[in-house]
Amino acid sequence: MRFAPFVKEIGRGAKGARSLDRSRACELFAAMLDGEVGELELGAVLIALRIKSESLDELLGFADAMSARTAQVVIPEGPRCVVLPAYNGARRQPNLMPLLALLLQRHGVPVLIQGRHDFDARVDPFALLDVLGIRRATDVGEAAHQLARGGITALGLESLLPGLARLLATRLRLGVRSAGHTMAKLLDPCIGRSVRVVAVTHPEYLTRMEEFLCASGGHAQLLRGTEGEAYANPRRLPRLVAYADGRQFVQAEGESGGAPPLAELPEHFDAERNAETIRRMLAGGLPVPEPVAFQAAALARLAHGI
Repeated sequence: MRFAPFVKEIGRGAKGARSLDRSRACELFAAMLDGEVGELELGAVLIALRIKSESLDELLGFADAMSARTAQVVIPEGPRCVVLPAYNGARRQPNLMPLLALLLQRHGVPVLIQGRHDFDARVDPFALLDVLGIRRATDVGEAAHQLARGGITALGLESLLPGLARLLATRLRLGVRSAGHTMAKLLDPCIGRSVRVVAVTHPEYLTRMEEFLCASGGHAQLLRGTEGEAYANPRRLPRLVAYADGRQFVQAEGESGGAPPLAELPEHFDAERNAETIRRMLAGGLPVPEPVAFQAAALARLAHGI
């Protein structure tokens, strides 16, 4: 398979580049996931897509390629499983993504945390999960067992879609994120039984993800995440938009204004002290931030079909 025609089409710069149609995008991303693209061509494709930005058809085609290759986790009978992506970790404040997961567990909603971490300057979210006793499963079979037994599990991206994990690893060599990072947060390891939480960092991606989620179907919640993680800013509730059965509806319009510090939210974010903060919130020793509690309740309704 020759990749020069793909590069020629998408790599003519921000003004001259053309987008691939859905089938060709699927063909290209499938080859990338299967390791069929040489290093030179792969680097060219990733940088070209970053400069051009992915079109809706390209995102849908990439998702088609992923869906055909992503290992699937069996979900217990009952509500849908909330899928939380974890790819960033803590930078300036405690990571409350595990708090959201544990609140959902209290709502009787199964939770699957999926991700990968390769940021030296951030605290690994999986190290935080380990301290909290949320052990990473070795494969989808063990993950299904953990969901059936305790309602919560975690899986590394390499266990769900190794080809995508390899794509994300190129960031260390290229120095920038790629289309693979966008797609990783859209991964669905329980198709037909999931509620994906899609968190974006940059506001311009909200419109792009809205278009994708409307076109692709399924159940999801879209928000601007906190330091790249999929939980509501504890200082200010972001806009929450839900997708279910072909419908799009707003769960919260979001709060305007700034995000003042919370006196009751400790500033430390190393794994041990971050975990202690979450334990104290769950035990009632510290208040659960209202935006995170609201998000958990909104996701529980979506998972239960309410």
